[in-house]
This record gives sequence, structure tokens and C-alpha cells, in this order.
Amino acid sequence: MPLCLYNTLTKRDEDFLPLDPNKKVVTMYTCGPTVYGRPHIGNYASFLMADLLKRWLQTGHGYTVRHVKNITDVGHLLQDADEGEDKIEKQALEEKRALRQGSGQAERKEKRATKVEGVISREDVLAVVERYTQMYIEDEKALNFLEPEARPRASHYIKEQLALTKKLLTSGHAYELPDAIYFSVESKTPTPYGALSGNTMDQISAGSRVDVHEGKRHPADFALWKRCIGQNAKHILRWYEATGEASPTSGEDKNSGFPGWHIECSAMSSSILGNQIDIHTGGEDNIFPHHECEIAQSESAFGVSPFVTMWVHRRRIQMGEEKMSKSLGNVLTLPDIAQQGFSPLDVRFYLLSVHYRTNLKFSQKGLEDARTARRKIGEWIAEVDNSQPHSSAGAVQDYEQQFSAAMDQDLNVSEALAVVYEIMAYSRKNSSVGTHKKFVKILEDTFGCFAVDTASVDVDALKLASDRDVARAKKDFAESDRLRDVLMKMGYEVRDSKEGTQVKRQ
Repeated sequence: MPLCLYNTLTKRDEDFLPLDPNKKVVTMYTCGPTVYGRPHIGNYASFLMADLLKRWLQTGHGYTVRHVKNITDVGHLLQDADEGEDKIEKQALEEKRALRQGSGQAERKEKRATKVEGVISREDVLAVVERYTQMYIEDEKALNFLEPEARPRASHYIKEQLALTKKLLTSGHAYELPDAIYFSVESKTPTPYGALSGNTMDQISAGSRVDVHEGKRHPADFALWKRCIGQNAKHILRWYEATGEASPTSGEDKNSGFPGWHIECSAMSSSILGNQIDIHTGGEDNIFPHHECEIAQSESAFGVSPFVTMWVHRRRIQMGEEKMSKSLGNVLTLPDIAQQGFSPLDVRFYLLSVHYRTNLKFSQKGLEDARTARRKIGEWIAEVDNSQPHSSAGAVQDYEQQFSAAMDQDLNVSEALAVVYEIMAYSRKNSSVGTHKKFVKILEDTFGCFAVDTASVDVDALKLASDRDVARAKKDFAESDRLRDVLMKMGYEVRDSKEGTQVKRQ
């Protein structure tokens, strides 16, 4: 069966066919994080969706996936505005302020403190970038992501962004104002601006989120290159517009500037994957304006349509009735989850077990259920691995086909997992566990979270387990619960048995 995916651009399910049907190669671009803080699990939900799709393209269809996932380390302004504070530079300033206050500056008058703490250097900003980039990569490893072909950083592609900007300016799709070079959304583009998000130009005008620059031709026109004048004069990371070389200047300088957020991804994707790509993924928040702008500038610059064959977006993760976001202060990071005693692979399974076009309401109960389900599947996989192989039977092949059919229907993970539970019950009932070694390989390669952790239990954990057994024998259940919580925070799963407390790595 062909892989069918929901295309955000066309608003319908479509059979996926790569741009070059004669090659088993898929080009795929994923919008990665803006590194001004540790990504939260809402961010990882969309990244995991892309990882699942990549795995299924490889496992279920035998494609080689050329996957690029960028890192935004410059140019992403607060509220996606045309001018104002850069998110990363703002974080660098806040961290320097906190450090100074921790060194005794807090006692100084607020006016004096603000003046002293308001100075940050290029090195300060780059240190923030490096620290949060490394946290992000560490988290992806813990969540068992497949490594992409490339992780381009926006700041490494300044010359390519400037070349693309100048090409759009020359072709009439962009225009110049003193403060910036803007893309004109009313210029004739192969795909009308607003098609991805479903917005009309009138709706975009009425719903503008920021004050409209009086010189812009349309409220939705967006900056491709911003000059260091006016409100943007304070930006630290800047480059000479004429050469793309790093600029050491500070303050007002019309000859120096920095890229707009949207142009970055077009430059990076085209530089590595070419002017057209098969699949572009991201979170629902990326649809407008970011991906809308990518389509407009890429198709206009390269004369191609479509720029992307298939747009795939993950719906938001919610905490209660609100979306999870840094601005609302309701985010959970991977270390937060580990503090609660859960494995990163529990988080992976939880976020993948709900269809990507469903708003997941994240909850403690949901995470606990995911851990239980993952453990049960992992235990069955261990049974399969430790059983003698059998020749494949017709019923087994039927189940495998059902699993593949579910995954091919827009990554229908709920139906696919239902098939897994059916196979588990069938194999145990018919004493045919060893028959499913081939299927287990497919299952593990697809979800990437069922591998049995063979790490040994350390001495401290064994001592705590023994102490817990003593507490239970004395009916000191408060102490027993406390020791269980300590073990869970250490990364162990705790189970009661006739032999006493059993612990194993999560």
C-alpha cells in the first residue's frame, strides 16, 4: 500500500510520492528549535512526529531519508515582529543579570543595576546558543531520535540568506525600506499567500499581531533582512550586508544587519536538499506565518511549484485547556519528567501513542498509562527474543499487514498499537511467541522505544530496595512510599512481588 498523509497545504489525505519516483530517496526538512532555553515536551511532540514518519518511510517503505533539522540561533524576534528583541539575546541579558545579582549586585539601586546589566557581548549570546543547543541534542539522544543528515545553524548560512534576499529584490518580489528589505506578499507567487494556513489577505490584515510599519505595502509583508538602525540598532549578532561577514560594530549601522526568521529555513533547506523537497514537518504553530512565508519566498526565488510536496504538522500539546508554551509558563522539560520518576522513553511512547493530528492533553495519568503500556510491550518483546523461532504462519502475516496498513493511513498509531496488543494475546494463547521475531524488529524500528534496558542496578538502589522491604514488613507504609519515590527519581521502575521489592532501570 502507498503511504497516505494529510497534506496541510491541500487540506486532504494524499498518497505520498517522492519528487523523483525512480529513486528510493526522500528529502525531508524539519523546523528545529530556537535555542534560547531547553526545549519542552511540547516542542518534542512535533520533533517526535517527524522521527516517527522518518522511521516509517525507512522501515515500512524502504526509503533512504535525507533529513535536515535546523537550529535557529539568530533572527527570531519576540512575537515574530519586524523589529525589537531577539529571543536569544534577551535570554543572554536575563542570564547575565541573574549572575550579577547573585554576585551581590541585587543590593544596588534598580537604575544602576539596569545600566550595568544591560551590556552583553557577542560571546555572551553565543554561550547561550551553545549551552541550549547541547541540552537539546542531549535530550534527543535520551529520547532515541534518529540522527538527521545535517543540523544546520542559521548563523552559518548568512551569505546564502543574503543571496536569496537579493535575488528576491532583483526579481521584484521584495522591496527596500531604510530599515529592512521586505517580501511583498501581494507579488505574484505560484502558490497564493495564505493558501497553507487558509487565511485570506483581508483576514491577515485584520489579524496582524504587531504594529504595522507605516512604510510597508501590506501588513503581512515580512522582513528578509533587517538593518541595525532604530529599534534593531541594539542587536549583537550582526553581519555586513555587502559581504555576509560578521560585523564587530555596535549601535546604529545601516551597513550591518541580520536575517529575518523565515528566510533562514529557505536558505538552509535549498543549500542542502535542493530547491524542492518532498516533506516539510513542524508544529501547528509554524503554519502561519513561518511556513506560509517559506512557501512564498522559496517558490518566488527558485521558480518552482510546489516548493514542498507534502506539509505535515503536529497539533499542539496542551496542559489542561491551554497550549504548552514558554510564554504561558506551563512547560515541562525532560529533566522535569525524570524528576517524577519517568524514563525519556515513557515520554516518547506517550507522545507517539496519540495521533499527530490530535490535541494531546498532557497529564500525569496519561504518562503513567504510557509507562505501563510500554513496559507490557517491552516484556512481550523480551519473550519473543528469548523464544525459539518458528516458521511464519498465515495469521502472523495477516497481523503484520494490518499493522502496516494502519501506519500507512496517515500514521494511525492507535490502530497500529491495537494490532500489537492483538498479536501479543494471540501469540501467548497459541504458544507461538517465537514466530514474531520479524514483526518485533519492525515494531522496534518504527517506534524506537521498546528496547529492554539491560543496565545493571547499582548498589545504592539495591540497598534502598532492601530498606523498603524492611519498612513494609514493619507496616511502615509512609517510609515504604518514600523509598519507592526515591528509587523512581533515581530512574528505576519499582514493582512489588512475593520475593520483595523488584527494581530495574526504566
